[in-house]
Amino acid sequence: MAGNTSDPGASVASRLLTVLGAFDDDHGAMTLSEISRRADLPLATTHRLVAELVAWDGLVRRPSGEYVIGRRVWELGLLAPTQTGLRQKAEPFLHDVYGATLATVHLAVRDGDRVLYLDRLAGSTSVPIVSTVGSHLPLHSTAVGKVLLAHAPDDVVADVLGSLTRITPYTLTQPGLLRQQLARVRRLGYATTSEEMSLGAASIAVPVVRGSAVVAALGVVVPDLKRDRPRLVGVLQAAAHGIGRELG
Repeated sequence: MAGNTSDPGASVASRLLTVLGAFDDDHGAMTLSEISRRADLPLATTHRLVAELVAWDGLVRRPSGEYVIGRRVWELGLLAPTQTGLRQKAEPFLHDVYGATLATVHLAVRDGDRVLYLDRLAGSTSVPIVSTVGSHLPLHSTAVGKVLLAHAPDDVVADVLGSLTRITPYTLTQPGLLRQQLARVRRLGYATTSEEMSLGAASIAVPVVRGSAVVAALGVVVPDLKRDRPRLVGVLQAAAHGIGRELG
């Protein structure tokens, strides 16, 4: 039965859950030895269990050798009432934004030091899009990410500023400049990017607020922001306000 270590099946299940439980907001990407240490399991056992989780797509191995949570676990997480409620309540407003802009629309939350895309409506214009539902992208190079980073705890901001990676020639990698941008995001109520995540694409996003807490970001991806910025901000803020109202 469950919890009986003499039962091989129960023991394997318990250890698999222990491996998954080693991941949290502060340990979103770990090497095999780090997982072994945090799960308090022998390295050989951890190697075998991690291999099984990778084969199931419960974990994904990065080129750097670190492991991160895979899409199968994320899909199960979407069944939790909190995320399911957010997506369901936001969906009509995402369609409103798409109807008003015909642009790709994103609903995202912060997952540790990265953006997690909860929902996405594909736009009708030909703009390079790298996000997919369930994917993670850097906080510092996406508009939804900058919104979430601007309202993140100080330790998360410090971690991100300490490891800014260049994705395109236009990605902001100077910590001081990014801090200035985050202050402007809090002041203006929206964030923008221009070819910082992919060439030929700009993005703009606003916070979704529940009570006094920023719980998500809502954004669009467009070819550029030269003319439509005020209109896009207005559309996004109206939708974000509606989502926040539905969340109570």
